[in-house]
Amino acid sequence: MNRSASDLGHQAEDHRWVDHAARAGMVAYGVVNLLIAWLALQLAFGDREGSTSSSGAMSQLAQQPFGKVLVWLVAVGMLLLVGWRAIEAAFGHDDEDGAKRTAKRVFSGGKALIYLAIAISAIRVATGSGGGGGGGTDSTTKKLMDLPAGQTLVFLVGAGIVGYGIFQIYHAWSGNFRDNLTAEGERGGSGTAYVAFGTAGYTAKGIAIGIVGSLFLYAAWTHSAKKSGGLDVALQKVLQQPFGPFLLGVLALGIGAYGLFCFARARHLSR
Repeated sequence: MNRSASDLGHQAEDHRWVDHAARAGMVAYGVVNLLIAWLALQLAFGDREGSTSSSGAMSQLAQQPFGKVLVWLVAVGMLLLVGWRAIEAAFGHDDEDGAKRTAKRVFSGGKALIYLAIAISAIRVATGSGGGGGGGTDSTTKKLMDLPAGQTLVFLVGAGIVGYGIFQIYHAWSGNFRDNLTAEGERGGSGTAYVAFGTAGYTAKGIAIGIVGSLFLYAAWTHSAKKSGGLDVALQKVLQQPFGPFLLGVLALGIGAYGLFCFARARHLSR
C-alpha cells in the first residue's frame, strides 16, 4: 500500500500538470514580490500608509481595476505552488541520498507553508475578511512565549529564520539559484539579466528575512512579543537607520529583482 502511494506520488511529480502549476505559481509569486517592492519604494519616499506585508500587497492589488479578480488569480497561483512544493516534500528529490534528500524535502515543505500563508492573505483580501495590516506576528509570538519554554521556542524560531536568510544570501552568491533555470534561460543577454536579477533578488530577500529573524531573537532576549514582527516591521526598522530611505530603496529594488527572476523562472523552469 505504501509503495503504491509512493509510486502515485512520483507519477504526479513528473506529470505535465505539475510543471504548468509551478510555472503559473511562479508568475503569481513574482507579482507578489513586485507589489511588495513597489510598496517598499513608496515607504522609502515618505508614504507611511501602505503595509509592505504580503497582505498589504494583496490589498494594493485589490484596489486596481478588476483587482478582486487579480487577487483571486494570485491566490490560485500560490495554491498551485503549495501543491507543487507539497508533492516535492512528500516524494521529491530522489536524486539525492539520505540526509540531503530529507533536508531538501523539509525545505520544500517549508516553502509550501510560506506560499500557503500568502495564499491565505490573498483569499482573505479577496473575500473582504482581511485587511492590509501585518499585525498578527506579535500575537503569534505571544502565544509561543506563553508556552512552557516559550522564550526558548521564540529564540529557536528566530535562529531558524536568520539561518534561512543567510542561506538565501549564500544561494545568491554561490550561484546555486541558477539551477532553477534551464540552460537556455542562462544564455545570451537575457540570461545575463536573469542571473543578475537572481543575485540581487536572493540577496535582498536574505537580508530582509535575516532582519525578521533578528526581531524574533530580540523578542526572545527581552521577553517582549511586541519586539517581533514580519517583513512589514523589518522594512520599517531599515527605514529608521542612518540613510534609511536609501537603504530601503536599494532593498526594495532587490525584492523587485527577485520578482522579475520569478518571471524568468516561470519561463525557463528547471525542476
